[in-house]
Amino acid sequence: MSSTEQTQPLISHLLELRNRLLKAIVAIIVVFLGLIYFANDIYEFVSAPLVERLPEGATMIATNVASPFFTPLKLTLVTSIFIAVPVILYQVWAFVAPGLYKHERRLILPLLFSSSLLFYCGVAFAYFVVFPLVFSFFTAISLGGVEFATDITSYLDFVLALFLAFGIAFEVPVAIILLCWTGATDPQSLAAKRPYIIVGAFVVGMMLTPPDMISQTLLAIPMCLLFEVGLFFSRFYVRKEGEAEE
Repeated sequence: MSSTEQTQPLISHLLELRNRLLKAIVAIIVVFLGLIYFANDIYEFVSAPLVERLPEGATMIATNVASPFFTPLKLTLVTSIFIAVPVILYQVWAFVAPGLYKHERRLILPLLFSSSLLFYCGVAFAYFVVFPLVFSFFTAISLGGVEFATDITSYLDFVLALFLAFGIAFEVPVAIILLCWTGATDPQSLAAKRPYIIVGAFVVGMMLTPPDMISQTLLAIPMCLLFEVGLFFSRFYVRKEGEAEE
């Protein structure tokens, strides 16, 4: 095969990748333009778990002149990316699908859907369950001579980090299915390691939440339940010998 013939498939793949990336970016821009009018409302919604628990007379502050303008826009952009995740993952799937076997395509599409759903569930869990506990704990701590006033940019960075952490933590079933499907482990081995995994879930809960048993347990228990869900479904996705040889 000549070098020209080898280059042509590479160029076609790069063009396909560029087109898929452009479609994903366009989806994000479309969602962003649709939400930009509600940027302040979105920030007020996200900041509500803290604002509702601030001490009497305390407010959030802006330490930078441009923060009241750029911070809601940053949150709106991140929200647009979150909303466009199904479109982004579909573009990823459409790009890699032609190189997959039929049984692999049957696996990837459900995993893309379930990973999106689980990520959203993790974000919702953080907002509706974890945030009230976290901010109640933080605002209850009072230091003499220190006024509680949170910068809006610092708050946004904090909650986005938690959103990402809980979104990723809720991907446990997908990770287990992929590990079993690739042959890295099997459901029987994971079941035998259940006590260690439960301890690991509580360690992760301790690292991602404030130092109180309630919030740590509220993260560890869903992770343990999601482990059991992933363990159950992984039994249907164990790669057979024929598929491995293929």
